[in-house]
Amino acid sequence: LFDGIYVFYPQQRKSFVFDVSTIIVIIVFLTLACSFLIIIPGIRGRVRLYWLVRVLLSLVVGVVIVAVQYTGDWESGWVTANTSYKSFSHALVNADIGLHIGLAGVNVTLVGNPVNQVNETINYNEHFAWSFDADYDHSYSEGLEKGLPSPILYVAEKFTTQSPCGVHNQYRISGHYASAALWVAFCTWLISNMLFSMPALVYGGYMLLVTGAFMIFSLLSFSTVKNSPMCEIQFGPASLHTGYGGSFWLTLAVGLLCFVVGVTVVALHFFNLDLLKTVFDLHVDEVEECQEMAEVYVNPQFMNNAL
Repeated sequence: LFDGIYVFYPQQRKSFVFDVSTIIVIIVFLTLACSFLIIIPGIRGRVRLYWLVRVLLSLVVGVVIVAVQYTGDWESGWVTANTSYKSFSHALVNADIGLHIGLAGVNVTLVGNPVNQVNETINYNEHFAWSFDADYDHSYSEGLEKGLPSPILYVAEKFTTQSPCGVHNQYRISGHYASAALWVAFCTWLISNMLFSMPALVYGGYMLLVTGAFMIFSLLSFSTVKNSPMCEIQFGPASLHTGYGGSFWLTLAVGLLCFVVGVTVVALHFFNLDLLKTVFDLHVDEVEECQEMAEVYVNPQFMNNAL
């Protein structure tokens, strides 16, 4: 206490959905997309549309694979409750309490209804990392030292290594393997683009299928935490329940998209190769080569001398 006032130390905030790493990834892929849009007017005819669809679709898959590793909404939940605000105080506040779980940590949010209550601004968003290069318990101890609000500490305590819930290692290991599977998916996505440009179209389709498979593997890895019961997070009569968030469903959608595109490419290779070559701008090149060969002139005098 300092003159009867509970001390709260200022600290850096972290967004629960987008952070600096996610923004950097999005900017990089947007730069690539804008660069392609600048040069696309130089592509002739309807091939321009095929190039546009192929490049933008590929960039969407790539940016999703990388970006979802840094988002914090693979699993999320909200609850509105009347709860105590500070330790050693009987003051109650009405607030929205959110829990957002990512592959590398958990974010706990606390937003008052209204924001200004008990002579303070109640708008907190705290990140606790559990990746292999971070110490979750140390982050939680720092939160205790900083004097974070009681609801945030109560939720964060559920994920400590000493908690009776025992979910810390489950989320940590599941997130680690999900992230590893996504990085493998990113590598196979790069290989598929190389094969499409060589061109080895059917093998590029196979690698897209592998990309979708590893994205599904990442979802299966993360969903294994649902096999064990989760501790109740209770605020009076209200309970905080979590469900799969936006990043989980976005990864599922892009993984299924990779399956659809990969199956389409493989099917066209075996049943309609001419259409597949037209989509990848190969059929046109062959026609142009034939036309160029038809316009070759031979010097008779040179041929006679050669003979």
